[in-house]
Amino acid sequence: MSATCVIGLQWGDEAKGKIVDWLTQDHDVIIRYNGGSNAGHTVVKEQKTYKFSLVPTGILWPNRVAVLGCGVVIHPKALIQEIDSLKSNGCNPGSSLKISDRAHVIFPYHFQEEQLAEQASSRGQQEAIGTTLRGIGPCYADKVGRRHAIRLGELANPQRFHDRLVEIVEFKNRYIQAVWPESQALNPEAIFEEYCDYFSTIEPYVTDTTALLHQLWDSGKNFLFEGAQGSLLDIDHGTYPYVTSSNSSVGGIASGTGIPERNIDECIGIIKAYTTRVGGGPFPTELHDSTGDLIRKTGKEFGTVTGRPRRCGWFDAVAARYTTKLNGVDALSVMLLDVLSELDELKICTAYEYEGNRIEQFPGSIDVLEKCTPVYQTLPGWRKDIQDIRTLTDLPSEARRYLDTITACLETPLKLVSVGPDRKQTIPIV
Repeated sequence: MSATCVIGLQWGDEAKGKIVDWLTQDHDVIIRYNGGSNAGHTVVKEQKTYKFSLVPTGILWPNRVAVLGCGVVIHPKALIQEIDSLKSNGCNPGSSLKISDRAHVIFPYHFQEEQLAEQASSRGQQEAIGTTLRGIGPCYADKVGRRHAIRLGELANPQRFHDRLVEIVEFKNRYIQAVWPESQALNPEAIFEEYCDYFSTIEPYVTDTTALLHQLWDSGKNFLFEGAQGSLLDIDHGTYPYVTSSNSSVGGIASGTGIPERNIDECIGIIKAYTTRVGGGPFPTELHDSTGDLIRKTGKEFGTVTGRPRRCGWFDAVAARYTTKLNGVDALSVMLLDVLSELDELKICTAYEYEGNRIEQFPGSIDVLEKCTPVYQTLPGWRKDIQDIRTLTDLPSEARRYLDTITACLETPLKLVSVGPDRKQTIPIV
């Protein structure tokens, strides 16, 4: 029995999906424990591209169990669309997919509330957080608030679901129209019918996943926990308030699955060979020049879910060192190393300068972080296509030096290096 977790160490989009897919060959149960359809994982298998938002990427392997835990929030329509897309690409989830009856449900009023909040921020003095507008945050807010949240298992009782929905929609209509008078009131009966139809489609997948996971663990199955977003977006430990609405660090596993964190044997931290960010918030190493444009173009740095261009910058070892320690990372997986192959010179941020002082700790205050300027170590590039390389020793010496510098800064060994999007373009470190 073993349990491994895959955690993003930056602001998300670290290519976790590829590594989860790679590691699935040695695991029986793959569990997604946080977030919703705001996540975007891409896996290339046999030159076919699969895009995931909710379904665990391990579903592509036969004879595996793919679980959406109780910490995930679910928009049923988005889930059904993703299942249909997988089926059209030859991957039928069948009995492999299991969805927690404790997972909370995203409703139309959650979309309205999120849109209102983002519009209010952009009109005021605060920069908009830059959410995906998928209703994730308001759904989590209702979950914590307790009065207006509905869990997926409640849809199995139509009368109770109907009565609760009518009460909640009445409240939401009053609230939304008070701050947005021109908005159209939502019809609880129409939502009820719509969501009953959704539930009839996904009901075969819905179960008590906490009990199921305990049974599978006791039977000796190997677990792989798949995090969404990145640790710098963690609601408690990220660059608040420019964060996601869940615990995207290792801390979200126990609450999001029901499996104790002490069961985890190995934590693998996923980092890009550079840094990206989507939405608002400070980003010390961001590049506003042709180099940033080149990284974005070469790395296809556009959101899997939204298509938004990502902000690109040099690798930030200060931030990654913080999240490495935060998660208790045992080994690193460096992704998209091949994207940097066109550059003559590379930089790694090893410290910040703040008000004339050098600091090496990642600040908890965004007011401080916004005023930090990076202190760089400059390294030579390799100017060589590395996508066909399959061993560490065959990489150019400059690429190996770049990797060595990152691992030294993070004080953590290397486990995997990705040199292309395909599953085969992965270098295991023996």
